[in-house]
Amino acid sequence: MTHLLILPILIPLLGAALSLFVEHRRYGRKVRRAVAWTAMTALAATVLALCVQVSDGQVHAYLLGDWPSRLGIVLMADRLSAWMLATTTLLAGACLLHACAGWDRRAPHFHALFQFQLVGLNGAFLTGDVFNLFVFFEVMLIASYGLLLSGGRGLRLRVGFHYVVFNVTSSTVFLIALGLLYALLGSLNMAELSQRVAQAPPQNVALIKAAFGLLLLVFCAKAALLPLYLWLPETYARAPAAVAALFVIMTKVGLYAVLRVSTLVLGSQAQALDGYGRDWLLWLGLATLLLAALGVLAAVRLRVLIGYLVIVSAATLFVAFALDAPGTLGAGLYYLAHSSFVAAALFMIADLIRRRRGGASDRKEIIAPLPGKTVPGVLFLIAAISVAGLPPLSGFLAKVAILSATPGGLTGPVWAAVLLSSLMVIMGLTRGGVRLFWRVPGDQDTAEDGTVELPRPAPRKAPARPLETVATVLLLGYGVAMTVAAGPLLHYSEAAAAQLLRPADYTTQLRGTAPILREP
Repeated sequence: MTHLLILPILIPLLGAALSLFVEHRRYGRKVRRAVAWTAMTALAATVLALCVQVSDGQVHAYLLGDWPSRLGIVLMADRLSAWMLATTTLLAGACLLHACAGWDRRAPHFHALFQFQLVGLNGAFLTGDVFNLFVFFEVMLIASYGLLLSGGRGLRLRVGFHYVVFNVTSSTVFLIALGLLYALLGSLNMAELSQRVAQAPPQNVALIKAAFGLLLLVFCAKAALLPLYLWLPETYARAPAAVAALFVIMTKVGLYAVLRVSTLVLGSQAQALDGYGRDWLLWLGLATLLLAALGVLAAVRLRVLIGYLVIVSAATLFVAFALDAPGTLGAGLYYLAHSSFVAAALFMIADLIRRRRGGASDRKEIIAPLPGKTVPGVLFLIAAISVAGLPPLSGFLAKVAILSATPGGLTGPVWAAVLLSSLMVIMGLTRGGVRLFWRVPGDQDTAEDGTVELPRPAPRKAPARPLETVATVLLLGYGVAMTVAAGPLLHYSEAAAAQLLRPADYTTQLRGTAPILREP
């Protein structure tokens, strides 16, 4: 048994502890950043090694304390876990680079909270039981509270309070669902649950369905599915750019949890619970997709618009995963990485625009020509093409792969929703780009609501922060690299999807991993 599986959790945990230690004023900012980058480099190397280890298609298990998997804490890694860890690490590196451009000076505990956030994210992707999934959810959320509220006041504090209340309520429901499952099935280990659900007595099936219904409700709340997405646009819009960019992956944690539970516990072996909730997830995903696209059209601030784009991407993934076909699952995993990178890049671009537009901020209002608009304008154009799913970038390839793999009976509604939402996204981004970069004040300029616009604050020359531009280019570069390497990446994601649809392999490996007995 290798210790490699626990390192993605231990490395950021150690990084967080060291970050707290060097926060004392006798240590400079360079020391804090050096600790953060050392931890990030070690994490990247570990994740790379883990990706190589799972590339053979085997499921690897790690028994903490050498307790049997049904009794103790178990970590597991397969192709899906490695894919999520790689996406998170690449995204986190760009976010850390952006924060080191200067924002980390405003938040004294930023680096420690950032590392704790990675502990929660990585742990959620590696855990083999739903109780520890709850634990890592809480680690992730508590760190996110601090990141959201650091250096903030006014509206950020208000939306932060709403965010905290919403997630505390979700966590309470999560605990209730776990209590029901443990009382009914006697285990929270996912490999054990997949066996015990099939063997449950008929009189308990209704309660088991209720427990899993609550569990899926919590995961959908984290992933911003209709009607539980209203908290997201304003919360992400008020967060600092580097934090909002990292938060993009948090919605994907909820999607990952839905996918893992649906395929492993509620798959074909679950008998009475086979496919439980899948139809609801499909139709709610389609509805969320259309409503979020309308939100993109209606948004009057660029960062709120990007928040709705995050919901659009989550809804697209719900549709792809709920179709439960190998092709849509594989294409969905490819789209998951693409959408995370491009949405994070857009938050960084919006922050650059906000600082250069003075009092106009990121509202889609017409002001005097934006100083130094060439770089943000080009970056915005590339990101808009990618997120809208236009050729030749990875967003186009991902959506084509999802649509081409859609089962015949659902082609009509899925194609209609995806294509219509893409059209509305194109319209919303085009209108926003024209008003932010192209037009200048005239005699009859009108606001979004049709009224005549009043004179707006003049733009200002924001201080140059090259690291912010480098971080944004890096994220967009990921998307370009995904386009160039689309063949191997889609092959890997399809292999991960095929592995997901063979839950017996996962169950056999986890139940068959024996603890190593040592002499005292």
